Amino acid sequence: MSVAERIGAIRPDPSDQSPLRIDEALVRKMLVAFLREETKKSGHRRVVVAVSGGVDSAAVAALAAETFGPENVTALFLPYRTSDPASREHARLAAKTFGVALEEIDITPQVDAYLGRLGDVDRVRRGNKMARERKSIEYDRAWPDGLVLGTSNKTELLLGYGTRHGDMACDLNPVGDLYKTQLRELAVILGVPEVIVRKAPSADLWEGQTDEGELGFTYAQADLILYHLVDRRLRPSELIAAGFDAALVNNIREKVRRSHYKRVMPLIAKLSLRTVGHDFLYPRDWEAD
Repeated sequence: MSVAERIGAIRPDPSDQSPLRIDEALVRKMLVAFLREETKKSGHRRVVVAVSGGVDSAAVAALAAETFGPENVTALFLPYRTSDPASREHARLAAKTFGVALEEIDITPQVDAYLGRLGDVDRVRRGNKMARERKSIEYDRAWPDGLVLGTSNKTELLLGYGTRHGDMACDLNPVGDLYKTQLRELAVILGVPEVIVRKAPSADLWEGQTDEGELGFTYAQADLILYHLVDRRLRPSELIAAGFDAALVNNIREKVRRSHYKRVMPLIAKLSLRTVGHDFLYPRDWEAD
């Protein structure tokens, strides 16, 4: 099939967001079933979720409360000294909305104890350290019988917009196959407060930081391009021929390519007949004989 025929068959339109629409009620049921089934396999009944004040973590907290009951959800708010005061307000609002108790732990002392001796540190490096300290606390609070839930959406995972062994780390991720715009749709039906759904997305790693400002494009732009590149498997040249901005398409495609290492387990050099990650592969619920 020629490029023109492929484009004609799928007809990607740079202004048409309809391919990203989801059946929110069905997705909700699927994700609750996913959490219930996967925790049942491992024998866990309690989960930990970091509630940042953003829509992603609020949606995960809602799903967790619905699945396990609020009493079995450990919700953590883990601010740094530069965190936006609105983040605390919105984290508390999300916790109250879904009936979960929110525990606040300030990560400033432990982050500054390490970085303070290094002098002037790049803000991205500082942000990565903050993300990893938060995850360390999440896993500690999950001991001995809890699982850590991830809150990274599909857009962030594909773009590599997250910290490896930080916010990208988890035991289960119920929202990792939802683009950011889709997750906002789900959040509405879950009852996430509108002020959280509509706020500008931010990792809150430094004052005034926003996701879209740092990325250089909007989630709406990225989601549609990623949908056609990843889900529909169109080539960048096909999107450009259909009217998508060439620089933006190539920028997004390059971010996906360069961040692939973040989405896989560490690569092990193969030396034996069967090597973990190469040909010793089992699903996570591999059963004993």
